Amino acid sequence: MPYLNKKLARDLRKSQTEAEKLLWSKINSRQLDGIKFRHQRLIGDYIVDFVSLTHRLIIELDGEHHNALADIDSDNRRTEQLQRMGYSVIRFWNNDVLKNCDGVVHVIQDELSRITHSEDVKITPSPCPLPSGDGRGDSLPALPESI
Repeated sequence: MPYLNKKLARDLRKSQTEAEKLLWSKINSRQLDGIKFRHQRLIGDYIVDFVSLTHRLIIELDGEHHNALADIDSDNRRTEQLQRMGYSVIRFWNNDVLKNCDGVVHVIQDELSRITHSEDVKITPSPCPLPSGDGRGDSLPALPESI
């Protein structure tokens, strides 16, 4: 199952909506206050639109299909589960991104500022990238059992 979710996330990155493309053009490559965002990432059982792992902030973009009552309930359950995992979640309608992307970016900056200045949240650095090559890297020795 995890392989299928990773493949789906990869496929979703290749078939972005116009709103995703526009927002990604504003937040990728550390353009937003030097913060690294990832796109269509697997978090738990969910593939999220955008995430800053260091700030534990998830950004979700919703299209028209999210208007149905069943989809609203599903989105709420998803948000609650992600929050239980320690993430803040903010949602925007695709139309908001397309019509006022600068305003959306401003809201994201405000949320990042709130998270950064919150005494309850500890910002953790991103994990180191994998060594170059096939992505497997070298094996690490086993930890002693006393740890």
